Amino acid sequence: MQSSDGTDLEAFGTAIVLCTLNAKFIHASLGLRYLQANMGALSGQTTLCEFTIARDPQDMVDALLALQPKIIGLGVYIWNVVQTTDLVRRLKERQPEVIVVLGGPEVSHETSGQAIVMLADFVITGWGDVSFPKLCQSLLQGPPPLTKIIAGEQPALDAIVLPYTHYTEADLANRLLYVEASRGCPFHCEFCLSAMDETAWAFDLERLLAALDALYQRGARNFKFVDRTFNLKTRSAVRILQFFLDRMAPGLLVHFEVIPDHLPDALKEPISRFPPGTLQLEVGVQTFNAEVQQRIARRQNNARTEFNLHWLLQHSQAHVHADLIFGLPGETLQSFASGFDRLQALGPHEIQLGLLKRLRGAPIARHTQAHRMVYGAEPPYTVQQTGVLDAATVAQFVRLARYWDLVANSGRFPRTLRLLLQGPSAFAALWDWSDWLWRRGGITSGLTPEYLVDALWNFLRIDRALPGEAVRDALLSDYVASGARASPVCLRGYLPAQGAPATTGRPPLARRQHQHQHRG
Repeated sequence: MQSSDGTDLEAFGTAIVLCTLNAKFIHASLGLRYLQANMGALSGQTTLCEFTIARDPQDMVDALLALQPKIIGLGVYIWNVVQTTDLVRRLKERQPEVIVVLGGPEVSHETSGQAIVMLADFVITGWGDVSFPKLCQSLLQGPPPLTKIIAGEQPALDAIVLPYTHYTEADLANRLLYVEASRGCPFHCEFCLSAMDETAWAFDLERLLAALDALYQRGARNFKFVDRTFNLKTRSAVRILQFFLDRMAPGLLVHFEVIPDHLPDALKEPISRFPPGTLQLEVGVQTFNAEVQQRIARRQNNARTEFNLHWLLQHSQAHVHADLIFGLPGETLQSFASGFDRLQALGPHEIQLGLLKRLRGAPIARHTQAHRMVYGAEPPYTVQQTGVLDAATVAQFVRLARYWDLVANSGRFPRTLRLLLQGPSAFAALWDWSDWLWRRGGITSGLTPEYLVDALWNFLRIDRALPGEAVRDALLSDYVASGARASPVCLRGYLPAQGAPATTGRPPLARRQHQHQHRG
């Protein structure tokens, strides 16, 4: 077991362990590194320990207790609360005197009755940068707090030590580096926890850019900004974009989440100068239904959103990832289909089809009764049905979203996708395909590219009665371009002689962008 700086800790105790369970190894916890950076006098007694949700729980218990901690701080999120609850239970069974402190969005609201909250000793709700070190100080030196639930103190951003020196060399080489220029959000979209923020708070730009430059000089090339509204303040956004343009180098990848209807000319100019494979923009469209937007307090100019997306796709090399949410209060299947068709016609490189979640504390809960919203009782609390969507329709959408990821968002089937989605409604065509594929195999996982090629052939050639030559040409072109090296049944005798698999040398995002932006 090693600390974040690589020190061997097996033989040494440590007072405080900061821990979380990431969804994947490639994710590096920004929240833990903020805590680590702000421990002050306790920093020498603090170590960081990350796992993934796939890790055996007993292995995690053994690893944590081997550090001989007095306090274990755990970051709890919607994606890890089930596994973290099990971890806390095992820790308390094995060594009940260890103090467990929880923090994170999943335990910042509706704490009453949560199993993990009942198992833990203390919970810090909201911001923990200042409150967690203060709590540790009182637990180690007294006096202990009188309450279990502690409201996190929100300091001025200038008072928070930036965390980026706590990314290790291994992090820089192997993981996504999460960074932020601001916290909070001035908008109040009710499905989001940021709806409760009063505004957005920006870090001092000079201090931030100096920290990012230090990361860059150490070799960092993958920066994912977690700001809800990166392009909210044009002048700051332009400065940050120019920062990366000035440091353009092989392997550089930068990701921002942007407001869809705000793209002034001052932002367009630097965006247009990023070469292919270096800039990803996540555009949260969510819904084009104006009535639904108003219902959930989402302010969005749909015409301006379309205009901006069109500009990005026609005049920039950015990889555009757009989001839609299924199951919003009052949104019908027909309404969602219309929104999908409207977005798909613009041609973003990826459309993420998400299912509404009732996040703890999010204001979306106020619509539960009026719109007969039924959510799953366990994380991730996805909508199961609504007053205008029955359970069977929601279940079919979940399957459709999975198939969409495999066929469209994978970038493996650009030519075939055009055949699949042709007709008066792309969504209707996709719905038919997903229904057919589910009835044919009854599975949504373990679908190889070869399985999908043959399934697409059978659907397009037999069910749709499209010309065989056109279907085979599209599938053959897509399959060969994807680099796959097996032999789907429908392409036997048509595949070129197989040599060694081609390698592009590109990191994952750049490869995906290349697939999407070089459509045949």
